Amino acid sequence: MLDTPIARSVIDHALSLGADFAELFIERNQVNSISTLSSEVQAVQSGIDFGIGVRIVYGTKVLYGYTNRTENDELCRIVTELSAKDLRDPETSSASFDFSVPGDIHLAERTLTKGSEVESKVEFLLKADRTARAASNMISQTRGGCLQREQSVEIFTSEGLHASDIRNYIRASLSAIASNGSEQATGGFNDGGLVGWEIQEAIDAEKTGGEAARQALVNLSAKACPSGRMPVVIGPGFGGVIFHEACGHLLETTSVAKKASVFHDKMGELIANPVVNAVDDGTMAKEWGSINIDDEGMPTQRTQLIKDGQLTSFLADRIGAEQTGYVRTGSGRRQSYKFAPASRMRNTFIEPGEAELDDMIASIDRGIYASHMGGGSVQPGTGEFNFAVTEGYYVEKGKVQYPVKAATLISTGPAVLKEISMVGRDFALACGMCGSVSGAVPTTVGQPSLKVDDILVGGNA
Repeated sequence: MLDTPIARSVIDHALSLGADFAELFIERNQVNSISTLSSEVQAVQSGIDFGIGVRIVYGTKVLYGYTNRTENDELCRIVTELSAKDLRDPETSSASFDFSVPGDIHLAERTLTKGSEVESKVEFLLKADRTARAASNMISQTRGGCLQREQSVEIFTSEGLHASDIRNYIRASLSAIASNGSEQATGGFNDGGLVGWEIQEAIDAEKTGGEAARQALVNLSAKACPSGRMPVVIGPGFGGVIFHEACGHLLETTSVAKKASVFHDKMGELIANPVVNAVDDGTMAKEWGSINIDDEGMPTQRTQLIKDGQLTSFLADRIGAEQTGYVRTGSGRRQSYKFAPASRMRNTFIEPGEAELDDMIASIDRGIYASHMGGGSVQPGTGEFNFAVTEGYYVEKGKVQYPVKAATLISTGPAVLKEISMVGRDFALACGMCGSVSGAVPTTVGQPSLKVDDILVGGNA
């Protein structure tokens, strides 16, 4: 995407101004999105964005700029302006570029390059809508969406790295509203991956619509949730959002280097119940949060974060590794060329254990089974969180009694890790978007069902 002689000229110019490190991140991003409202198509949008990010490092000071132009003069001008206050005699010489294309285990077939397949995607969403509305006359409305993206990246650095990669993302969703005339409730289902539109064969429109309707109808019949401290069983898949938000971000060197994480000095210590094992893995085939190389050009890897309750690793990008001394983990990620990279999660999850879901519920005298989790808020640094339960049930004397509504789980990441006493076998993953200092990036969360012995439940009963 960028001529190698131009990349060489720009990087040499940065080093001639005294920079310790220089990097060019070139990106071409093609997007197609479709949205529906019940049985009608609301919007079909497509576009292409192209740009180049320029990163220059003086010691631990990072300077960043970007442009949509590829001319040598324009790129050198950005370098000159970024370095204006840090000029010094050259101390670093550049290395020859060694071009590499990573092996790709996420091969996509029906990509945007081959066609946007609007008609097929529209039919998928409308079929999901028909399935949802056929489930009950109380389903009053649905909203569907399908997003496909093809991201091509190329990276040059003063250390001689020259790498390129192509990433194909796809995600489809449907939400449903159920109404009985006086009250409304919602439900939803979505799935995606690092693949092309061939994913439609795996996610199934009828499953998407049926699950959205089922959840909406369950929530419509739900009773007020009791509140107070009690045990909670959190279901598989998106239940892992709590670990991601309340704990995962605290393990990124973005926060560790600033000592803004409660775990910054806990390496090697027991920070969770010994039944807890947590991983961040960028190598999982065709998963939404996977990558071949990170946005610094480093091959991705599987990183064991917690082993038998013990903190074993942080997630480190290039700058984070220099600031903390921990090794890089292929976790440097950014939303686009408009952002400098930072340490970020990929596919982050609690590994499966040996417990059975039925045994977890049977062990509860009075508590909640949060089968599906939603979004919430997290306090950076402490991991204090407040997450909504999108589908939950009241449990009494070891039996599920009735669905509950308006339930929230309130605790801190460090506290909830120690309260996990049982980890199930029913492992599942779910896709989402994660926002941080380097923008929004695709990430996967996951876990099996697990039991938290003591947590504050917010409700209105």
